Amino acid sequence: MTARSAARPRLVLGLVLLAMLAPGLALAEDQPGSCNVPAYLLASDSALPKVADALKAGRPLDILVVGSRSSTIMTADATAYPWRMQSALQEKLAAATINVAVELKVKKTAEEAVAGFAKMMEERKPVLVIWQTGTFDATRSVDPDEFRDAVDEGVTLMQKAGADVILMNLQYSPRTETMISSAPYLDNLRVVAQKHDVPLFDRFAIMREWNEKGEFDLFSPSPGIDLAKRVHDCIGRALSSFVIDAARINPGELRIQR
Repeated sequence: MTARSAARPRLVLGLVLLAMLAPGLALAEDQPGSCNVPAYLLASDSALPKVADALKAGRPLDILVVGSRSSTIMTADATAYPWRMQSALQEKLAAATINVAVELKVKKTAEEAVAGFAKMMEERKPVLVIWQTGTFDATRSVDPDEFRDAVDEGVTLMQKAGADVILMNLQYSPRTETMISSAPYLDNLRVVAQKHDVPLFDRFAIMREWNEKGEFDLFSPSPGIDLAKRVHDCIGRALSSFVIDAARINPGELRIQR
């Protein structure tokens, strides 16, 4: 078993970074499998130059997803969004080699996660890090300024290690929005992203859009693994488009890797 395949069960069991925060998730019956996302949510003014350089030079694109556990999916297959993103990127960038690894920071605040970043970057050496953060801090009511400082430190460490960075914000759940004050954490992630000129994947806005448009009913009391898989697939595909847009590349011009 490869290291990547060994990591997949741990990911799926421990890393549901999106629609399962609510007790249930349902897909609107009139739009089965829909992944509609407004174009403006998949575009970024900030670029991924190191991703572009690696792809244009024919080097592998090594992506590290750093995340925390929001809930669990009791399945061992590769349906969580990092692997769906990898599959979508490989399909769109047929000439490239796409490698995805996952670093779990289970039940850790941003500050606690950052403590291990220097070692993580030295060992992993990714071209791109996608850092999903904010949910655990919000549920623990961590001081928003302390959260911002921790994210700022983390992005600085990853950039100094030579990686491009994408920040991913909180999940959206209509069931918890009255119990968790998300706004300060969403705002501070945007502040840090702008300070460091890194793309921000607005998962919160995307999921809220799906809920409001009726593509996914995030308030439904009827949970289901199959439905969660569909949301992961949609997030993975959205991320793949986001990465390609931020890299400013033309897939048809990439060198075939040997």
